[in-house]
Amino acid sequence: MKHQHASPAHVIAFSSDSEPRQTRVDDPAIVDAPYDAKSWRCFTDASGRAISGIWEAGPHLERCNCDFDEMCHILEGEVRLTDKDGTARTFGAGESFVVSAGFEGTWENLTHVRKVFFILNP
Repeated sequence: MKHQHASPAHVIAFSSDSEPRQTRVDDPAIVDAPYDAKSWRCFTDASGRAISGIWEAGPHLERCNCDFDEMCHILEGEVRLTDKDGTARTFGAGESFVVSAGFEGTWENLTHVRKVFFILNP
């Protein structure tokens, strides 16, 4: 009998049981105040273009100029995305959205946020 928690071939289960990659974002051109984030990369394709996993960080505001597509599913917390024209939308736990390449504006964690992400780089 095979182990119950094993996945079939080519099926990747998402988990945050391993040690996370820890990042400090402190570039004043990008953020108003430094913040720390944790991420668990669960999948990267052979080309390195597709990356997915789990990410979390506390409240912060970050200026964005995205050159990639990112699908997000909020597990915990609340984020507000505001485009360069000032149009804003807030997303909370249980909601999903895509930030497509070309987005210019801000990403703001209004609370501690934990999300599942899938990034497709050009």
